[in-house]
Order: sequence, then C-alpha cells, then structure tokens
Amino acid sequence: MQNIKFMDFCAGIGGGRIGLESLGMSCLGFSEIDKDAEVTYRYFFGKDEKNYGDLMKINPESLPDFDFMVGGFPCQTFSIMGTRCGLEDEERGQVIYGLVNILKAKDVKYFILENVKGLLNHDKGNTLKTVLELLDNAGYKVYYENLNSLDFGVPQMRERVYFVGVKKELIDDDFEYEFPKEFSGDKKDLEACLIADETLVFDEELASYQTFLKYLDNKYNKDKYSIDELLSKEYRVIDTRQSDLRIYHEKTPTLRRGRHGILYVKDGKFKKLSGYEALLLQNFPKKYADLVKDKVTNSKLLQQSGNAMTSTVIEEIGKSLMKAIGKE
Repeated sequence: MQNIKFMDFCAGIGGGRIGLESLGMSCLGFSEIDKDAEVTYRYFFGKDEKNYGDLMKINPESLPDFDFMVGGFPCQTFSIMGTRCGLEDEERGQVIYGLVNILKAKDVKYFILENVKGLLNHDKGNTLKTVLELLDNAGYKVYYENLNSLDFGVPQMRERVYFVGVKKELIDDDFEYEFPKEFSGDKKDLEACLIADETLVFDEELASYQTFLKYLDNKYNKDKYSIDELLSKEYRVIDTRQSDLRIYHEKTPTLRRGRHGILYVKDGKFKKLSGYEALLLQNFPKKYADLVKDKVTNSKLLQQSGNAMTSTVIEEIGKSLMKAIGKE
C-alpha cells in the first residue's frame, strides 16, 4: 500500500491519518480550521506539514493528486449533544458538500468518512439519504456501518458511523464490501491507558471536590453511593457528566469534546482523566502523546481527543477496503 497517497480532511489531531499511515499509505497534506488542533497536529507530524485550511474555500486545483480521502466531517450538527439542525447548519452541516466537490474534482478513488451515530436517524433518516445520494451521484459505491471503538482494540465505548466509498468505474457489478467486526491487532486494556499524573489527584484539597460531594447528594444519586465504596475498586471509572452518576468497569464512556467529567480510582484515590490518557484511549501511540506532554494544555488535549477518530477503527476499515479491491 506504499504507493497509495491520501489527504486528511477535517483532520482534527490526525487519528485518521495514524490509522492509514499504519498501513503504509502516505499523507500529502491536511485540512483543519481549528488552530489549537493544528498546533497539536504539527507536534505529531511535523511543523512543515501543509495545512490547506478551510475545505469550503479550497480551490481543488491547488491540491495535489491523491487516491484516498479520510475525513471526520463535523458531527455537532447531527449529534444528540448538539443542535441537530443537520444539513441546514450553514457552517458545519454543509461541509459534506465541500468534501463531495473535492472528491469529484480530484477524481479520488476511495474514501473513509466518519460521523456520529445520530446521523443515522437525524430528520427521520432524510439527512442520511441526502448524504448517500450526494456520494452516489458523485460516482461512488457507498457502504456505511455503525461501529464501536470498544471492538477495535481500545477500552472506550464510542459508537460512530463510517462511510466507505469506492469509485464505481474501478469495480464491477459484483463488488461487495464488508466492514470489519473487530481489531486484528493487540488490544489495550484500561490499565495501559490510565497512567495518571499525580497532579490530577481529585481530593478534598480541590474546590471542585466539594461540588462532587453535592453532586453525590442530588436527587438522582442521594443515598446510592459512599466515597469509601466508590474508592474500594481499582480502575473503577466514574462518569459525572450526566445528572446521575454512572460507573464502568474495564472501559470508559465516550470521550466528548465539551464534557470532561470522567474520574477513575487508582491507588485508593480519585484521579481525573487527563488529556494524555484520553489520547491513549483513542489509540494514539504513546510516542505521539509524549510529544505534546507539557506542551499542550490538559483541557485542550481532552477537547481534541474527544473530537478525534479512533485510529484503530480507521486502520481496520482501510485494511479491509484494500483487501476488497485487491491492493492488500
């Protein structure tokens, strides 16, 4: 796969890129408008990487020729956590049109696109129908599937819908693609990701701890939990992002860009999930996480990780796609 060139659109901090590069593909550039994400991306991949900026303003003729597009087009418009205005959102929902324009102009052979699972039923399925029609009319045979990162080597529950497209002229009528069901490589356990920094101990010395105690006493949680009981099991994961406290074992809930209230128990203490650990939960290799340690703030890394693609999901989809088209 060394001769396959790709571009990384709505790149975030490069989870999709890591997935495809692990297969031997080469990245020719990226497109990202979030300046903070761009800083992190450059720490990972080099300061000289070409950012083509806002894809809605890109002249496709300025792009190099490439075979493969990977992109996580903005999900807030379709998410249950967002406004759910979908394709009517002029700033974010329309990005799919920009991606399609580039696909057609550059005659791209293959693509993997990602979005939240809320896209599947948004507007009673009409949004999904529109997206599929756009891609079909652009000349692609398209497949889509809702996959959970938990099945792809990381201890994080994260459902996302993935679209795979192949240029129709490259395949015959009998061509079929099947999404992978799980990661074929080594799986990370929770302990390998939760390697806390002592500065993120969550205890009585923090003002936010008193807020946590009040939270445990709200109408949803009152008389259900005690501090001693919560601290009694190592690596118990505690999600405080809803009104009711939620507990997980051997996995974490979905990382999100804007909501960071995940705690866990280690050495008999509460720890706050760090941005470094969030990167590991998205399967960014430790060598990448080390590049931004103490250089990008914890809050920014949490946001960026919550908005990133899980690299192993993209890796496995890319691998199965190359197998299907005979390029493995």
